[in-house]
Amino acid sequence: MTSIFKALADPTRRQVLQMLRAGPMGAGALADAFDVSKPTMSAHFAVLLAADLIEAEKSGRTIVYRLKMSVLEEALMGFAQAFGLQVTPETPVTIESKTAPTTASTTARRANEKS
Repeated sequence: MTSIFKALADPTRRQVLQMLRAGPMGAGALADAFDVSKPTMSAHFAVLLAADLIEAEKSGRTIVYRLKMSVLEEALMGFAQAFGLQVTPETPVTIESKTAPTTASTTARRANEKS
């Protein structure tokens, strides 16, 4: 778990993880988003790989990185539980339509907006 928190300690690495939440990205595209040298970005990728937070797939001369969200979730849950916090994994939410389902709180809010 130490390697995970070392990886999360750096703001650049946290931003890389945030970018990878949207989906896999190439090393070049990720590096272009930061004002640092390519070797510096390679070092950041190495730390994230060592912490098992991302995985790399090489295709020719291109490296594509993917976020390993389950590793991050487990580490954060373990950290919270170490401090006595009761944490349960959130059930994934799927969106089946463009409109959100109406809930009791949504209905009440809409009623208040009309009055």
